[in-house]
Amino acid sequence: MRATPIAVAALSAALLLSACDSGSGDDGSNGKAAKSGDACTLDGVGVQVGASAAPSAGDSGNVTVTITNRGAKCTLDGFPAVRLKAGATTSTVPSDKAAKAQKLTLAKDATASFTITYVRGETGGKQSLAVKTAGFSLPGSSAEHSLAWSYGEVALKGGADRPNASVTAFQQAGD
Repeated sequence: MRATPIAVAALSAALLLSACDSGSGDDGSNGKAAKSGDACTLDGVGVQVGASAAPSAGDSGNVTVTITNRGAKCTLDGFPAVRLKAGATTSTVPSDKAAKAQKLTLAKDATASFTITYVRGETGGKQSLAVKTAGFSLPGSSAEHSLAWSYGEVALKGGADRPNASVTAFQQAGD
């Protein structure tokens, strides 16, 4: 029987090739070695945004941000910091009071998401923030990812520094 020697040769080759990993955690994407389990950073993740925009003033909308780890295993421990920007005004979005942050570990190509929930404001209204961009940073980092905001004005709860919005904790996404 020749099937056995071929199977043994294939298994040996697979084991030899898998042993070639240096274990440094460097995936070659940014030229820097990442330590497995360190905090996730924006330069090590991909970002996708999907929205269910509020159709009119007073309605609620959701903007879901999904991040995909492109490097070594990393962790997300806490809430994302989200800011809404309207000209010279920047408003911080508070975390959802009902949400509890959990520590997530993302393997390479694993995904996590968070959702910004907001109440749409009246166009040009005194209690509305004419948001043009939103920015977020990952826990433990000040680096910010900006995205265009095309989902209408955001209602305010008091002053311009109090948007009627909240952000959820990170949730494991995908399989």
